[in-house]
Amino acid sequence: MSPLNRRTLIVGGIAGGVTAAGLTVASAGVAPPLSYPFKLGVASGEPWADGFVLWTRLAPHPLDADGLGGMSNTTVPVDWQVSTNQSFTGIVASGTFTATQAWAHSVHVEVSGLTAGTWYYYRFRAAGHISPVGRTRTAPAVGTSPAMTMLFTSCSHYESGYFTAYRRMAEETPDVILHLGDYIYEGKAGSGVRSHSPAVEISSLADYRVRHAQYKTDPDLQAAHHIAPWITVWDDHEVENNYAGLTRADSSPAGDFAARRTAAYKAYYEHMPLRAAQAPSGANLQLYRRLRWGSLATFHMLDTRQYRDDQACGDGTKLCPAADDPQRTITGAAQESWLLNGLNQKLGTWDLIGQQVFFAQKLAAADGSKSMDSWDGYTANRTRIQNGWDAQGNDSVVVLTGDVHRSWAANIMHDYAAQDRIIGTELITTSVTSSGDGNAAENALDPALNPHVKFYKNLRGYVRTVTSAGQMNVDFRFVDKVTVRDRPVTTAQSYVIHAGNPGLQAS
Repeated sequence: MSPLNRRTLIVGGIAGGVTAAGLTVASAGVAPPLSYPFKLGVASGEPWADGFVLWTRLAPHPLDADGLGGMSNTTVPVDWQVSTNQSFTGIVASGTFTATQAWAHSVHVEVSGLTAGTWYYYRFRAAGHISPVGRTRTAPAVGTSPAMTMLFTSCSHYESGYFTAYRRMAEETPDVILHLGDYIYEGKAGSGVRSHSPAVEISSLADYRVRHAQYKTDPDLQAAHHIAPWITVWDDHEVENNYAGLTRADSSPAGDFAARRTAAYKAYYEHMPLRAAQAPSGANLQLYRRLRWGSLATFHMLDTRQYRDDQACGDGTKLCPAADDPQRTITGAAQESWLLNGLNQKLGTWDLIGQQVFFAQKLAAADGSKSMDSWDGYTANRTRIQNGWDAQGNDSVVVLTGDVHRSWAANIMHDYAAQDRIIGTELITTSVTSSGDGNAAENALDPALNPHVKFYKNLRGYVRTVTSAGQMNVDFRFVDKVTVRDRPVTTAQSYVIHAGNPGLQAS
């Protein structure tokens, strides 16, 4: 691979009037049919052994209230290229995608036929304009297990601060990035560092499109998308805070919640580098799916919102016997069966479960109070999954979690009350910005209540893992402020997880 030029990848594309490998931007004095349409940047995702998804959306005026981004109802041909180098003299795949207003002129190209375990560059052309250049890669071939650098994070609330964590993630040039939910927030404009657009709590398709577009215009978020393929799942704020299935959290704004979820799911697909298999059908979108990283790891990406029973006992943190009802589910029966089947196959050394809410038991008080908006509110569902992988002797399961705006690390126990045996590990990332700057001195970890929970930190950032066939090195990475732009990142805590020996070890 040629040396990485971060300015080309993160900041911009190709200057006007330059011709490169067949893609030509508009020359001076020739008016293009559209003003620059790539203001939302480019992205890639879903890496597999011979390809990936390429994404962009044409939006010369991204924040137009109608959600159409300044585009007319005409179809637009969008050319795309994949190259082995940044100068695009090594083009290995190309084609044309027809973007339509029905899908907000979004582009989802599923590229295949490439070489496994290889870095590539890509770009688009539409209406005489060329997009920024993105960097992406294919997954390794099955039968190989090269080391993988993965970063994961969640909860990027635009109003709470600047997306510096995304910038720092881009600078790490990882192999893959996971986003574990709350990519956008649905709330109305408040009094934060920046203001949401539109100003109301979003509920229509147009509103969700504008909100996604506002987030996508952020240069730090674009930087992270331009540097590596992403694997994404949602949580609640992509639709409405604390919703469960088709049960809404509250009645404001008024309206048909199924219609609101339909709009939110459609806009989510339109703005993520997802395969056509994830395209929504009305109020439904199958987001749970499996991706292989050679024979090193399998990603099992879960959806703990769309199929869950409503939170028990009116939500919140409390003592709630109903949480132990064996009929209660956070995954739904079909997804639970799918996950257990995948874990039983043990397709790689590591099984990585990417999901949204705290998985391990976490008592909030000595009386047994727990959060109902976590797996503690669905204990039988959790027990069946844990016992399932444990019974198969799967000893390299790591659960990757978002949601809580804090960093935690925990051992997953066969029996939490007895603290008898470690059967897995959970890594919980903090947020990109949600909950603001945080407090580095805060200590909410009570070892007496939760001896299997080993780490806590209230700062913003992400988790870095470097995984080999023998071990996973884990670094909890933080910026000290998000209310100030461009802060440095530091590592506050590191661990090692050994393959075949679950649990956190000091680094």
